Amino acid sequence: MLKRLAATIGGLALALGGAVAAAPAAVATPQGCFYQVLEQHPEADPAVVEHACLTAADGSPEGVLACYFELRQDYIPAQLALDACRRASQE
Repeated sequence: MLKRLAATIGGLALALGGAVAAAPAAVATPQGCFYQVLEQHPEADPAVVEHACLTAADGSPEGVLACYFELRQDYIPAQLALDACRRASQE
């Protein structure tokens, strides 16, 4: 009985581990932030977006906030700006 339980748990662990290994990694970089903004708001100034995303890349809450306000000054929608800045900060 104990061997069956161990085999079942082992098989389950291998099956779940394989599923986790096959999942694609999330892109959380300043480049991901940059492309997210420009894909959803093509009128944005690429230089402003690049600078804002690089500002958030340090991962600090202050960097994310500075990124957000810089994007908002370029009339990027609030939710898009927040999501993109958070994405840039999650390296």
